[in-house]
Amino acid sequence: MRFAILTDIHANREAFAAVLEDAATRGAGRIVVLGDVVGYGPDPGWCCDKVAELQGRGAICVRGNHDNAAAGAPEPMSPLARRAMDWTKARLSEDQRAFLGRLPLVAEEGDALFVHASASNPEAFSYITSDTRAAPSFRATGARLIFCGHTHVPLLASRDPGGVVRQQEFKANLPIPLLRSRRWLAVVGSVGQPRDGVAQAGWALLDTEANELTFRRTPYDVAGTARKIRAEGLPEELAARLLTGS
Repeated sequence: MRFAILTDIHANREAFAAVLEDAATRGAGRIVVLGDVVGYGPDPGWCCDKVAELQGRGAICVRGNHDNAAAGAPEPMSPLARRAMDWTKARLSEDQRAFLGRLPLVAEEGDALFVHASASNPEAFSYITSDTRAAPSFRATGARLIFCGHTHVPLLASRDPGGVVRQQEFKANLPIPLLRSRRWLAVVGSVGQPRDGVAQAGWALLDTEANELTFRRTPYDVAGTARKIRAEGLPEELAARLLTGS
């Protein structure tokens, strides 16, 4: 089975649609959404409805901090994120907000655990930015594979049988063997607002038969999304960062 693992869509319809198309061409039979469906971008309603549709067809979906805020939870946010969230909440229906609020914080399937931020404290939405910060997630679960989002920057870490956690190098679009002698944690980047200097949608493809993970980058109409952000009166910074992937 091939799983397309998506996170941090952030109401970016163009990026979301491009990734779904790319995933289909690569034979993905299951979709996983690791949260933050909304926030920052210009199409929260469309993205929310698409995730609900995918869930209805068997997708695994968990809740991110922006989803939590859209549902009414008092999430701490920067002034920029708060301004975008106030705009977002006004454009979501009651049913859409309720859907986001019902999503679980954690999901498991087979030997994999899916969470928006950290497996060690899912409700705290802490950031995994290094092997040191990945270590608590390995201690919190016995899952062989842990998949996260939240940071908008891809990262791969492994834990050896002795308990040593190391960050692993990788290249986009090249399969990585997930050696069974180790456990693995992947932060899969961001579909709708990457922050690693690449202005393309980021996601991951897990092939359970080949036991391989590929960090994918998918081009999309970045300029078109930026124009929509500006047309909606959202902060210019949200449009500018899409154009640079930062």
